[in-house]
Amino acid sequence: MASFMAAALLVLLLLSSSRMSGASPLPAETQQNVFVVDNYGARGDGKHDDVQPLAKAWNAACSSSRPAVLLVPEGKTYLLSSVTLSGPCKSSVVFMVKGTLAAPRSRSAWSQNDRSRWILIQGVNGLTVSGGGTINGNGDVWWTNSCKVNKALPCTKAPTALTFHQCNNLQVENLKLVNSQQIHLSVEDCSAVQLARLSITAPGTSPNTDGIHITRSKDVQVKDCVIKTGDDCISIENGAHNLDVSKVVCGPGHGISVGSLGDDNSRAEVSGITIDSVQLYGTTNGARIKTWQGGSGYAKGITFQNMIMDNVQNPIIIDQSYCDSAKPCNRGHGSAVEVSNVIFKNIRGTTVSKDAIKLSCSNTISCSGIVLENIDLKMEGGKGDTESTCQNAKWQKSGTVIPQPCQFQN
Repeated sequence: MASFMAAALLVLLLLSSSRMSGASPLPAETQQNVFVVDNYGARGDGKHDDVQPLAKAWNAACSSSRPAVLLVPEGKTYLLSSVTLSGPCKSSVVFMVKGTLAAPRSRSAWSQNDRSRWILIQGVNGLTVSGGGTINGNGDVWWTNSCKVNKALPCTKAPTALTFHQCNNLQVENLKLVNSQQIHLSVEDCSAVQLARLSITAPGTSPNTDGIHITRSKDVQVKDCVIKTGDDCISIENGAHNLDVSKVVCGPGHGISVGSLGDDNSRAEVSGITIDSVQLYGTTNGARIKTWQGGSGYAKGITFQNMIMDNVQNPIIIDQSYCDSAKPCNRGHGSAVEVSNVIFKNIRGTTVSKDAIKLSCSNTISCSGIVLENIDLKMEGGKGDTESTCQNAKWQKSGTVIPQPCQFQN
């Protein structure tokens, strides 16, 4: 993959230099593996729908027997209605987004039958998406019509901006995602995924605009990302296994969340999660695990470590009675997703709430194997001492832990 990326960049440099110098076009054998959307009828004026030219360029690149580059040129805005780019492809593809892909501003541009996705890429192996360009969801109209903003409205789905489904050996890097209608980037049923150097931005008041959403996927790495949203910076849901997150800056938003798990009495399985070297600024939560009562399954082998928190409301929280206000809440004591073997290590910073550590676990299945190690969480501005609360949590302490872990457990 590295050698192909180098070759692809060389091709792009040659294309650029030939245009600037007025030299003769590159020979056909070089050109044939760079598929420029403009050559398939895309206007890039931000007014005309370029979805069909993009689909044609994708089909050509995907059908190439040699490694191919699909190029969205810089300096232009390509308006796209909802689109699905499908594999399998005959060879590896680099989707080079240098310009801007923009969603329609009107909700009527989406089918009434399926408004769940904007750009869907599925069934592609060995795909790289890069280029430094922008994916703009123009989500304002969706936010104002959300039941979380206007409680008089019915709760309906809004599109996820960029979805990868059943993609293996996937790399997504060096992109800007802004103002998604709902989730910015979703990884679903994928394996061997690398997400790096992504900038994800939406207002802190925008509803359900998770930065990165990972579900039913394994062997995923997320690193060197800056995420500012109105919901979870990273949401880790059912079927996530062997996930490593490192060097992420988060805020505003709801923090780094495992869950929610077990909604609608479903079974959830999550394991092998490491969150390392994360900075959180002004977020609602810091390191969070959230599960619904009535669910089943497990969330185990989870480590939050080397985290810095600034002005965070709930720095460390396990909530086995989670409830989204968009759904009816059931606070009964039914079954629960089992939470075990969770480590909170080397976490420091400030909080705006006294309860810096909250371990609120189920009466049915208590949390077990919780380790608190080297924690230093103080009130923002030195306004009193922080505290911790526990319910049905089996924990152990290592090193200095501030606030002192709760002394009594049910």
